[in-house]
Amino acid sequence: MPSFAVEVSSLAKYFGQVAAIEDVNFKVESGSITALLGGNGAGKTTTISILMGLLTPSKGDVYILAKNMIKDRYSILPNINFSSPYVDLPHRLTVEENLKVYAELYSISSPNERIQELANRFDIEPLLGQKTGQLSAGQKTRVALAKALINHPQLLFLDEPTASLDPDTADWVRRYLQEYVAEKKATILLASHHMGEVERLCDTVLMMRDGGIVDTGSPKELLKKYGRQNMEEVFLDIARNRVQQAVTNG
Repeated sequence: MPSFAVEVSSLAKYFGQVAAIEDVNFKVESGSITALLGGNGAGKTTTISILMGLLTPSKGDVYILAKNMIKDRYSILPNINFSSPYVDLPHRLTVEENLKVYAELYSISSPNERIQELANRFDIEPLLGQKTGQLSAGQKTRVALAKALINHPQLLFLDEPTASLDPDTADWVRRYLQEYVAEKKATILLASHHMGEVERLCDTVLMMRDGGIVDTGSPKELLKKYGRQNMEEVFLDIARNRVQQAVTNG
């Protein structure tokens, strides 16, 4: 297993004359849970889209699982996956049909067994016959997570992994993600607006603003650096460009 699941250097993406991100550099250790945080327009979506091979960077290098994403994209994709409650699965297909489509895409050797395993794990067995468009927001989140894990990904990108879940289910999902990383030696890169979730789950936090990485560290390190009581306060300091003031006052 490579030391770093993600390595990004001098990354930039321009849309015309506008720089969505510029001079972005960071590494994500294998076997870690890392958060990529920032306010709207900070550059998170563009960065994650490049890491997933959905966008081609204007400049820079991206290595995923020790392979160059631009040159080796098709050998990387079977080992990664993504989940977001804001990206819908086809509404007209049942949950089981959706999962079978992704099982086929990832060439899962025993798709029915894998789907049943995930259905039991995420308590979606009663939902398998329902059309995805008829599910509640919380049910869709659980199904999306099952889809994201169908190929046993070594690198998992998560956007708001517990959105719309009740506190009990959200707590279960967080514990499951921690267990998955430990068991599979996998890596998770997540975006979340739930700062308590970030403090609980993440080994490292990458903070973005104005298209660049402006700070990084463990939640404990950032809390100490900014003299704050929780990560929400740190997030607001950075998003509102109160960084120097917060550090000085601390």
